Amino acid sequence: FFEVGHLDKLKSWLSWSWTYICAVWFAMVLTMIYVLRSPLKLQDTLTSASVFLNTLTPKFYVALTGTSSLISGLILIFEWWYFRKYGTSFIEQVSVSHLRPLLGGVESSSTTGLFSSVNGEAEPRPSVSECKVWRNPLNLFRGAEYSRYTWVTGKEPLTYYDMNLSAQDHQTFFTGDTQQIKAEDTVMQKAWRERNPQARIRAAYQAIEMNHECAAAYVLLAEEEATTITEAERLFKQALRSGKREQRTIHGSFVRKNINLLVYIKRRLAMCARKLGRIKEAVKMMRDLMKEFPLLGMLNIHENLLEALLELQAYADVQAVLAKYDDISLPKSATICYTSALLKARAVSEKFSPEAASRRGLSTAEMNAVEAIHRAVEFNPHVPKYLLEMKSLILPPEHILKRGDSEAVAYAFFHLQHWKRAEGALNLLHCTWEGTFRIIPYPLEKGHLFYPYPGCTETADRELLPTFHEVSVYPKKELPFFILFTAGLCSFTAMLAMLTHQFPELMGVFVKAFFSTLFTPLGFFADKMESFMPSSFWHQLTRI
Repeated sequence: FFEVGHLDKLKSWLSWSWTYICAVWFAMVLTMIYVLRSPLKLQDTLTSASVFLNTLTPKFYVALTGTSSLISGLILIFEWWYFRKYGTSFIEQVSVSHLRPLLGGVESSSTTGLFSSVNGEAEPRPSVSECKVWRNPLNLFRGAEYSRYTWVTGKEPLTYYDMNLSAQDHQTFFTGDTQQIKAEDTVMQKAWRERNPQARIRAAYQAIEMNHECAAAYVLLAEEEATTITEAERLFKQALRSGKREQRTIHGSFVRKNINLLVYIKRRLAMCARKLGRIKEAVKMMRDLMKEFPLLGMLNIHENLLEALLELQAYADVQAVLAKYDDISLPKSATICYTSALLKARAVSEKFSPEAASRRGLSTAEMNAVEAIHRAVEFNPHVPKYLLEMKSLILPPEHILKRGDSEAVAYAFFHLQHWKRAEGALNLLHCTWEGTFRIIPYPLEKGHLFYPYPGCTETADRELLPTFHEVSVYPKKELPFFILFTAGLCSFTAMLAMLTHQFPELMGVFVKAFFSTLFTPLGFFADKMESFMPSSFWHQLTRI
């Protein structure tokens, strides 16, 4: 341990002194060049170079500075495009990944899994599960909703990455033990993986021909082929009948597959009832489903229930659901946090006035509402811009990233109407939501009420959301140094080119004065060195 401690101290001392050693070495090189200026004929070289530069016309300098401006402008455009697309500087990335190993720089691995807490102690970073992509509890129907959007606008609302995740979900949920798999299940496994919607639909019909009671095939047709919610509901009811008949005849590993399939079908039937206006029926179906399968909380059926209860304006029932699921031990979501904020804001928002609040201060109820809004905004800071219609909404994806822009889109798409219905709630949100960012510690490696924001949110959201949507990023990334540097270089060289073209003689005088001023300290330093050192010493050193 003693030797290791001394070795670490030696390494730290060397790393600390490296900068000063480089400076001393650089000064020694300059001194040697000055001493050897006569044998190297540096004076003659500088004189000939000066004569050559004086013979050049102003047009050469215009071309030189103009070309420099053009090249730096192209680099700036590429750097800006790369930063907007990938969130980092290309030059910086190449420098870190290729040049740092050559220079001996190694990132410290001892701190990669730690971050400082508010009191300065080391705590583990949030695990990768915080960047886990979740199934959207309120995802739309592909045939009846997503496809209609494509027909009208010509834009694809779903990304391939999002649809591929859905295919994996269906394969995992609706497939039992591969050793006992049926022929129609094999067909459906391939159907979920098909990229072409028509190929998926043909595979579903092929599975139905093999077995008229193939519930998974009816599910695919309800999701993909049905062009209306009514038609989708009819196919889901057929799938439910087939699934129940199949459940009576199966045993073993197929039970798990069938239960997952039945839960999925019942949930989608409840969503169909909600979309068709039969909200009380939808609420009853969701409550029954949660009682029948209480261990399937990971499916977040309570979020479907919260949205339906808000539509009924059954705020007492909403509060009862929140009391059960807004627990410190349970994972949070934007639906939980913002619904809690909505209920507290609704109690005070009707009579809330910013002017009156600034004069008399906030009451206890108003303070609770503001704190709930701050809590919700810290969990997902992207939501308020959609609720306040500062940013346009798009169709929500089939998967969301918690605390990301995809979750904000999904929440605002279904819950904006509930905030509008509560009079004054959006006004209270507008007055208070930006105050959250004064509470969150800076730098943002530290959290306040929740874990710090994961670094993977922007990348995952860009994969989940369509390209025509401008992804919201928080915290905002500062522009890299190389973008600012190339922008300044481009502007400076363009200005030089323009001035040299317009005022060639004046610019020549200015450049000569600039360089003479620049080299004056060097001349002064050289004169001092010659007067300080004896001439015989320089003569002997030159001979050596």
